[in-house]
Amino acid sequence: MSNQNQLAMVKKDTVDVVASKVREFQERGELHFPAGYSPDNAMKSAWLILQETKDRNKRPALEVCTRDSVANALLDMVVQGLNPSKKQCYFIVYGNQLVCMRSYFGTMGVTKRVTGAKSIDAAVIYEGDEVEYEMVNGRITNLVHKQKFGNINKENIIGAYCTIVIDKDNVYHELMTMDEIRQAWKKSQMWGKDQAEERKGSTHDEFKQEMAKKTVINRACKKFLNSSDDSSLLMQHINRSNEAAEEAQVQEEIQQNANGEIIDVEYEVDPEEPSQIEDQPSQQVDINQEQMQFEQTGIGPNF
Repeated sequence: MSNQNQLAMVKKDTVDVVASKVREFQERGELHFPAGYSPDNAMKSAWLILQETKDRNKRPALEVCTRDSVANALLDMVVQGLNPSKKQCYFIVYGNQLVCMRSYFGTMGVTKRVTGAKSIDAAVIYEGDEVEYEMVNGRITNLVHKQKFGNINKENIIGAYCTIVIDKDNVYHELMTMDEIRQAWKKSQMWGKDQAEERKGSTHDEFKQEMAKKTVINRACKKFLNSSDDSSLLMQHINRSNEAAEEAQVQEEIQQNANGEIIDVEYEVDPEEPSQIEDQPSQQVDINQEQMQFEQTGIGPNF
């Protein structure tokens, strides 16, 4: 069977099935997309990207991944209102499983949909900045950040915060110190075992401000998503995609270590930390790790 015929069969068993399922959700009133979102355009973009996606052994994803996992990844993408061409998500191969992973742009988007948030913003705190806030019932309130232009220096970052505005009377702040941010970064496979701080020339070093903001945004959004009602179709697929990614990561690590002399294995997955989600899987696709991180942060060259 020719490659074109194989692709046509996979498309029929995945893309067409998912498109039909999405129409059913819409007809039953279970699924409402963000303004301007086209599921058809998102599916077309995803299909083009999937034809170029490869696993760590350079094998095409559409050949090694089960059709069920491809269909589920596409369905997770559409239900969450994500579009891979806008860097809101990307597809990662773990063994024979395809997983749709949100970027932090995508996480911000679904958080706004779930919570009705008007805005989600983040800022970096530099040495010399003045930061004042109050603690009320364990929550940060009345946060005031005063910054002088001369303080801006990526080598002097001492923390970052994210602010989610639901309405004028409901504002949430997530604050992290630089030590906490680095603890999140240490979960990345690109971070050496005994590495204490950013490797010179790495994405975490060159774009430290943006990576710090990405980390605190993901943590803030996760808290809102985890406190939401799980009964909606949107939340079911948010949770399903997270669980599928965690399970696939664990299974692949088990397979990789199967031939090693492993006496005891402890595996802890905490999707709160974006570096684990967004940096680690970049080894699975057929592009340079640093290029993937440039794309995920939305900064740097357009590869």
